[in-house]
Amino acid sequence: MVEETHQNQINIPKKRPLRSVGKVILYAIMALIGIVQIFPLIWLFDYSLLKSGDFFGNAILQIPNPPQWENYISAFTQGKVLPYFINSALVTFVSVVLTAVVSVLLAYAITRMKWRLSALVANIILIGMMIPIHATLLPNFIIFHKIDLLNSYWALILPYTAFNIPISMFIITGFMQTIPRSIEEAAVIDGSSIFGILRHIIFPLTKPAIATISVVNFINCWNEFIMAYTFITADKYKTLPFSIIQFTGQYSSNYGAQFAVMSLIAIPSIIIYLIFTDEINKGLMAGSIK
Repeated sequence: MVEETHQNQINIPKKRPLRSVGKVILYAIMALIGIVQIFPLIWLFDYSLLKSGDFFGNAILQIPNPPQWENYISAFTQGKVLPYFINSALVTFVSVVLTAVVSVLLAYAITRMKWRLSALVANIILIGMMIPIHATLLPNFIIFHKIDLLNSYWALILPYTAFNIPISMFIITGFMQTIPRSIEEAAVIDGSSIFGILRHIIFPLTKPAIATISVVNFINCWNEFIMAYTFITADKYKTLPFSIIQFTGQYSSNYGAQFAVMSLIAIPSIIIYLIFTDEINKGLMAGSIK
């Protein structure tokens, strides 16, 4: 009996207090980072339910008493959120799709095809990442004015696509280099054409990278304002950020309605990110283990 007890005592794993303390500290740090990351959203929705007079206080967060749901009603009526939302959705969707298609084709031509100027063309496209948006506003405005492209959806779709292509091509090129060439060689032996390889092999295999750039480009296009403010003056083509300035006056502003509009603008970005979280993680992990 004494021997069995002694044996059980030997088999009991020893506790490691230092490791447990380390886990607690790690979880506490992760929880703190999570709170810091999500706090701006909480602050945004909290302020969207306050009166404009409640903003001038020392408290960071205030309990709405009562909640000012009228701010959201004003956003839809005076701020014209619904028609601007449709314009933003159309411009963003076309820009994201165009960017993804062009970036995949460029990345395939540069990484898989052998031609003399491929490195030069790749470097010229990647230089686009270093060009600031503000430096292109006046030249683009003059060009769009001469070809009668101002106050149209293409006045936003073309520059949005052009600015997103360099970084998108850079991400997809890195991801595409991890795909074995033997898969394409087998498809060529089976009689597949280049477009067949792109459709049945390249696009499905690069889906995580496409999802990653699509989410990033969606956020860039959805929140962009300076180009929209420069190239669009007709109310018919204005996008969602224009709703915010509807509540800005020379002597006073409706801050509650502005925060309500910003909350409505943030919701689609959050939903898109949550839907594609797994694909984004796959794309980032694939790039990290290259």
